[in-house]
Amino acid sequence: MASRTEEFDMRFAGLDQWSDADFLMALWEGQMRAVASLGPVLTDLATAANGIAGRLGGGGRLVYVGAGTSGTVAWQDAKELGGTFGWPEDMTIVMLAGGLQSEPGVFNSAEDDTKAAEDEITRHCIGEGDAVIAVAASGSTPYTLYAVELARKRGAYTVGLCNNPDGKLLTAAACGIFLDSAPEVIAGSTRMGAGTAQKAAINILSSLVMNKLGRLFDNLMVGMRAENIKLHGRAIRITSHIAGCDAQKAESALEKAQFDIRIAVLIAKGHEAAKAKEILAMFNGNLRAALEYKD
Repeated sequence: MASRTEEFDMRFAGLDQWSDADFLMALWEGQMRAVASLGPVLTDLATAANGIAGRLGGGGRLVYVGAGTSGTVAWQDAKELGGTFGWPEDMTIVMLAGGLQSEPGVFNSAEDDTKAAEDEITRHCIGEGDAVIAVAASGSTPYTLYAVELARKRGAYTVGLCNNPDGKLLTAAACGIFLDSAPEVIAGSTRMGAGTAQKAAINILSSLVMNKLGRLFDNLMVGMRAENIKLHGRAIRITSHIAGCDAQKAESALEKAQFDIRIAVLIAKGHEAAKAKEILAMFNGNLRAALEYKD
């Protein structure tokens, strides 16, 4: 029996002959269903975030695993954590079937390569200090499934996201989350509904994790890296807002802090740069906790 993501939904029979308006409406509705699938699993995502933050807060690494579209979605989230939250790249591992630079032909066939998954888990020494987020629309992709099984045996905290209620990934992972994105409008094209559900789920999951690690203050990205003109301006505005100072003082503090917003806020509040770094380190980078610290 085909997995749910492979089912033919006969509501869309004749789709290739529909008007542009009806064609697009069908796809749009499919996307809305995909995003709506997160509602029933928000509690599960919170559970996953707590488990992941527990490992990362103790010095563990965040590992993303996937193949095909699912792997690409995971990779996209992984590579944005540094710029958005200042999460260190050396604390992030991406296991994408076929490799990050794989050609299209290799990209698809590599999802069956369990030996490659084993080699990656072993090479990176994935273990009990780490957290793994694995994504597979079917929930049965050999590369992804084997990686999760092996990582869990080695003590890592594992989260599995899939779009099939019978997906083996749901039980292979310590925290399995079913995203009920429904059969695809274009049958089997998981780059559509399933991919959208996965993207939304991983985005909110990793954002909650980063918040638990103190990389937000209110709704502001205090851990972000100010690596261009636009972000320099944002860093100044964030520092000014939190420290309650003018833009000139905020910019001066940022320069002393090498544009680390959290340190800059402490400097603007009256601390010397070295002391600001020391205080922030005491609270594992959590600015709110650092601001409450009294000498």
